[in-house]
Amino acid sequence: MALMPAAEIDVTNDLVQRLLADQFPDLARLPLVRVANGWDNVTFKLGGELAIRLPRREAAADLLLNEQQWLPSLAPELPVAVPAPVRCGKPSSYYPWSWSVVPWLEGRAAWRLRAEERRSLTPGLAAFVAALHVPAPSGAPLNPVRGVPLSARNAAVLQRLDSGAVPQTERVAALWRQLSGLPAWDGPALWLHGDLHPGNLVVDGTRLAAVIDFGDITAGDPATDLAAAWLVFDAAGRREFIAAVESRTAVAPETWQRGRGWALVMATALLTSSDDNRLLRGVGERALAEVLSGS
Repeated sequence: MALMPAAEIDVTNDLVQRLLADQFPDLARLPLVRVANGWDNVTFKLGGELAIRLPRREAAADLLLNEQQWLPSLAPELPVAVPAPVRCGKPSSYYPWSWSVVPWLEGRAAWRLRAEERRSLTPGLAAFVAALHVPAPSGAPLNPVRGVPLSARNAAVLQRLDSGAVPQTERVAALWRQLSGLPAWDGPALWLHGDLHPGNLVVDGTRLAAVIDFGDITAGDPATDLAAAWLVFDAAGRREFIAAVESRTAVAPETWQRGRGWALVMATALLTSSDDNRLLRGVGERALAEVLSGS
């Protein structure tokens, strides 16, 4: 069975209450409810207006530090809400990593919408991508699995195809050979979210209200984020999204095709690591179908 990465620390309510009492006692009496358990972090709702994000494994600890360092300066430039930290918790003798208190962003995850319902997100997501994709400073965080040339992900994709967890293996492999052989991005390193799938988009009614989970934030090839055209949308929504992005910023056709390649990378990752997370696995299944659809 292909499972999510195992938690290295059991992040419980009692643990979080203890951290709050020690470091932010003014928040310690607020109601605390666990709301999400992802690959990297556990999220709790704190009172009515705050949330807490804590790494569940060491590999995620530096990613959270990147959020703490960069989101406060990026947030004012973006057209939708993002979880810029309002307080930064420190490691302790009983919890080894930094953690964040962030705003609670009201809404529901886009993966709970049908594909046709997500089409209403195209203006907001296109505006977000256009605003974020600007040249990043030289000190931007490095990420070995996002923003890099597609060819750098070849070994990982082939390993997933060998696992037996990815359907239509021969067809996927042939498409991967085609897409991973495209010329690499030769422009400036642009800011990237790094993980624009439906679980990281917060919807209020029919509009995009927030983008969350910037743990993979990095700089590089914008095609990494443009994978959202296949990860989030069906064919009709994808056409609308592409048109909305291109109305705001110039994107070469080969960049969109690399975006299709990145969607294949992410779909195969989800299919080989999410048997214990029905929603993430569903994102992978639908994304792979869109990638294979021929557009």
